[in-house]
Amino acid sequence: MVTVVIGTQWGDEGKGKIIDTLAGQHDIVARYQGGANAGHTVVYNNQKFVFHLVPSGILHRHVVGILGNGVVIDPASFFQELTELEKQGIDFSKRLFVAENAHITLPYHKILDQIEDEKRGSEKLGTTGRGIGTTYTDKYGRIGIRVSDFINESVFFNKLRIALGLKNYLFQKYYKESVFSVEKLADEYSRYRKRFQELAKDVSFYLNKAIDDGRKVLAEGAQGTFLDIDFGTYPFVTASNPVSGGACTGLGIGPKKITKVIGVAKAYTTRVGMGPFPTEIKDDLNEKLRTAGNEFGATTGRPRRCGWFDSVIVRYAAILNGIDELIITKLDVLSGLKTIKIGIRYVYNNQILEKYPLDTETFENVKVEYEEMKGWNENINRVSRYKELPELARKYIDRIEELVGTKITTVSVGSAREQIIYR
Repeated sequence: MVTVVIGTQWGDEGKGKIIDTLAGQHDIVARYQGGANAGHTVVYNNQKFVFHLVPSGILHRHVVGILGNGVVIDPASFFQELTELEKQGIDFSKRLFVAENAHITLPYHKILDQIEDEKRGSEKLGTTGRGIGTTYTDKYGRIGIRVSDFINESVFFNKLRIALGLKNYLFQKYYKESVFSVEKLADEYSRYRKRFQELAKDVSFYLNKAIDDGRKVLAEGAQGTFLDIDFGTYPFVTASNPVSGGACTGLGIGPKKITKVIGVAKAYTTRVGMGPFPTEIKDDLNEKLRTAGNEFGATTGRPRRCGWFDSVIVRYAAILNGIDELIITKLDVLSGLKTIKIGIRYVYNNQILEKYPLDTETFENVKVEYEEMKGWNENINRVSRYKELPELARKYIDRIEELVGTKITTVSVGSAREQIIYR
């Protein structure tokens, strides 16, 4: 049994908390794409945990955490994260593994990422600068370095020599930057080798056997549907596939192994960085939502752009990912608003668009038709049963469900694990 959890907007939907909650009913939590640019925040026992590479389900002591082959792993960031978790009292020994064929992010990937985005000028993408896109570029350019390569000292040195032969040429001739020493970098990163040897595993083989043995797997993606490299607002996207299909290629499991897909959507919409955002709020309410929802990136601290719920993109995400049920997070942030808007369709060149357009130029210039609903004043942070929610809040959930065409099974009304309401 494999359940996949998907973000249905531009990431930051609160997937970390949902994964943490669902992990209690699973044996394995497996991350299938992205890198240290992701940020999942979980509050447990009044303690805040921020995950970048480690699957957030690791907080459950019975859960095995997996980083799949679709993830790009920054050794420095990864092992720093493990150190922080150890300081917070989390014991993950013998229950955390990384795929032997996952690619690793090295310092030159980060430098190139930052330089390349800066060179775009006014057209820059606003990347996190963590070297994710450039690591994936090397992966597909077939000059990447995998965990299995890194573990073998001579193989790592040889592959690093080939990669830096190309990268140093760019740094020196085009970007007028300092070059990297193969020997120095190899020596610096040698301290991570033993730890990788302890964690490396054929993840595909391990997971398929576990599934055949009846163990329950929760597949965790980073970012969200509209940051997908193929289906998102290209080029303002991440460099991998956060959609449900990415779980198969990023973990090495067949599509028939997936039994359920759960979508997560915020009760409004946010986006970090550059790129089109049709329902973005341009007035003071943007800052009010940002403050109330603590909308700052878990990885970079950047303020998120805030907007109304966009039913057009979430409906498309439900179809694209084959979503079986939807979870709505941060409903509490909307408390106190007199009027709440929902984007229900787009208009482009005086024509109605009923679905999300894959052409970014079109998407950038759509006008949104809204439906207005009455808001509620009650503080709902302490509500624990669905019927105790204000009637107007329940009507809002009902309307989203109708517009998106997917059953909403769960609503979150706060950041803590306990602030989840089942319908």
